[in-house]
Amino acid sequence: MMKSQTKLVVAIAAVSILAVMVLRAQDKTITVEGYVLDSACAFTKNLDKPISRDCAVKCAKAGSQLVILGDDGNIYWPIAGSTPASGQNARLMEFAGGRVTTQGKLYDRGGSHAIVIEQIAAAPARK
Repeated sequence: MMKSQTKLVVAIAAVSILAVMVLRAQDKTITVEGYVLDSACAFTKNLDKPISRDCAVKCAKAGSQLVILGDDGNIYWPIAGSTPASGQNARLMEFAGGRVTTQGKLYDRGGSHAIVIEQIAAAPARK
């Protein structure tokens, strides 16, 4: 009976360590450079860059979430780092339609990428 309890404790400890490792892997700081555009256009129009600043701002004001289309081709969803969560459009609005460099915590799930932005600044236009 004692051996099975010891095995159970070891198994629980191993699972706990693995869970912490997975969560730590999600707590990775990255730098993303790319365009800020509305999420609908990012998906439905398969854009490489925003149509215009005015278009991105108009869509965001209508409720479309702004996202970052990274130079790597990935779409990064800006999310709040706290709960209850709040939208990030107000923070991104000044950059809508333009290029940014962002740093923050990356969270991946099911092929989607989210970023909790710690720093954001305008980036030079691509040539």
